[in-house]
Amino acid sequence: MPVEPPSTSPQARPADVAPTPTPHPDGPSVRSQSLSRYYSRVQANLLAQGLLRTGGGGVDTPYSDSDLLRNFETIAFYDEYARNRGLTRSDGKPGGLRKWTTPVRMKVEFGDSVPKAQRESDLQTVTAYAARLSRITGHPISAGPGAGANFHVLIMGEDDRAAAVDRIRQLVPNINPTSLALFNSLPRSIHCLVVAFSDAKDDHTYRRAIAFIRAEHPDLMRRSCVHEELAQGLGLANDSPRARPSIFNDDDEFALLTTHDEELLRLLYSPRLTPGMSAEEARPILRELIAQRGIGPS
Repeated sequence: MPVEPPSTSPQARPADVAPTPTPHPDGPSVRSQSLSRYYSRVQANLLAQGLLRTGGGGVDTPYSDSDLLRNFETIAFYDEYARNRGLTRSDGKPGGLRKWTTPVRMKVEFGDSVPKAQRESDLQTVTAYAARLSRITGHPISAGPGAGANFHVLIMGEDDRAAAVDRIRQLVPNINPTSLALFNSLPRSIHCLVVAFSDAKDDHTYRRAIAFIRAEHPDLMRRSCVHEELAQGLGLANDSPRARPSIFNDDDEFALLTTHDEELLRLLYSPRLTPGMSAEEARPILRELIAQRGIGPS
């Protein structure tokens, strides 16, 4: 199947990383503990700067109808990375609209290194968020156990890396080697990512997705990864520095899905917007939908 570019938010150029360590029998490996301390410092620094906001936006983050239209086009029709080429930047050309047309069934899978209490908390987060995404989009989206899942949320630590790669091979046996390599040697600058796979007969219709979220993140950063990657895996694949208030922005101002982002998702899953539609074809429809909803301040 064609592979969509991963949704990631790198903070620096990927560097060489050490081989995947073997888990310690009595607890996390040295590298896993080091990552936990590092991400705790990252979260503390961001919070100290007033970033990682958890509100949906406010009077200090107004946006107009034209802002919403511009942001939707940038985030839904453009890619941050070139297809099948890892973290290589895209050519900046727009593509066709991509979305799911079948029910999205999410399943959370944990690595052996993830503690029980964290598993319970993260499972609740994903389950509640899936229900919220379904309410927003009007599309059937759910999270639960059992067979039939097509959106796999892997929450795994550094010590689970080999198991994660094996699991991804099982889920997508013909996965592009470049995409698999991302999971195999993920630098710490990549906090989380999602890869969505198109239908074999329709390049713009999603049929499967895999999100990878580091278990070493502190609670808020893990929730932030869940919010961004699961939403991007629905079809909002790009980021924009002009999108505000939004999690589809590399500045880390907002940690969780905002009211602006909810509007993007509603637009994406309007029945009037179909997979493969170009930005030019969608623009008059988007203007009508935005005007009808009275989205954003005038």
